[in-house]
Amino acid sequence: MKIHNVVLKTEERSSHLPQDTKKVPLEMWVNGFLMADAEMGAKVEISTLSGRVVSGTLVEINPRYTHDFGDPIPELLKIGPYLKHTLEGI
Repeated sequence: MKIHNVVLKTEERSSHLPQDTKKVPLEMWVNGFLMADAEMGAKVEISTLSGRVVSGTLVEINPRYTHDFGDPIPELLKIGPYLKHTLEGI
């Protein structure tokens, strides 16, 4: 399950932050296992893989991990084959 929680409202954020950062709340999304049956949008508690119990609003069931490391860098794509070829010659 995935939960959402507002950690700090905009007025609670530090005054030392850049203006565009201060304009938005600090939010968190956490994946884990639901501690009790609940409906979407309900306040729930989940247990994470590390054993933490976290509360928030249920926003997704069986979430997928969709993060990545961005677009490939052409120069870095060539390094692996180049090193393999070079090291095989040693």
